[in-house]
Parts: sequence; C-alpha cells; structure tokens
Amino acid sequence: MSTLPPCPKCSSEYTYEDGAQLVCPECAHEWSADASAQDADGERVIKDSVGNLLQDGDSVTVIKDLKVKGSSLVVKVGTKVKNIRLVDGDHDIDCKIDGIGAMKLKSEFVRKV
Repeated sequence: MSTLPPCPKCSSEYTYEDGAQLVCPECAHEWSADASAQDADGERVIKDSVGNLLQDGDSVTVIKDLKVKGSSLVVKVGTKVKNIRLVDGDHDIDCKIDGIGAMKLKSEFVRKV
C-alpha cells in the first residue's frame, strides 16, 4: 500500500514520486514532497514571488503596479507594506497601505524585505 499523500489539487490517491517531486497522473499536478510534509503538519506555507517564506508581521514590497478594484487608486511598484497578516483565501495577505487603507494582496505580487 502506498504511503504517499493524495493530490492536493484533485484528491486523487494515485500519486507517484518522480525524483524529489510528487506527481498526480489524473490532473498532472506536480508538487514538492517536502512541501507536502509541511502541509501535513497543519501549517500554512505562503511564499512570496521569489520563494521566501512569509510570516505574520513581515515587511514586504510590491513588485508590480496594482490597480485598486472599485477605485482609481494604484499601489505603485516599490511600495513598502509593514506588519502583514497571513489569511486563508485567494488573497492571502491582509495589510494596511499608507494613503490607501486596508487591503488584501496576493503573495505572488510581493517580495519580502
């Protein structure tokens, strides 16, 4: 019997190892075997755009101009955001930005300072 974890994307139990990666033959999702061990511990693993682990209270900078939905405001490249909070969901960073206010950001658009 296989002791490999099921696919995190489609929950298929037919995963297999390919070097250091785990692969799902049904949806073609690939993930790191090390990452699945961390996820099994119940911890959230949220990484920035370059792969640094983010934690509550970190400071990050925005790497791309981001339009604020429902407004004409723009969060400019290089904007520093202090004291972030990690949350579950599509937008995984909750923060306050000077001049704009409370916002939710995606971790793929920030870099840890």
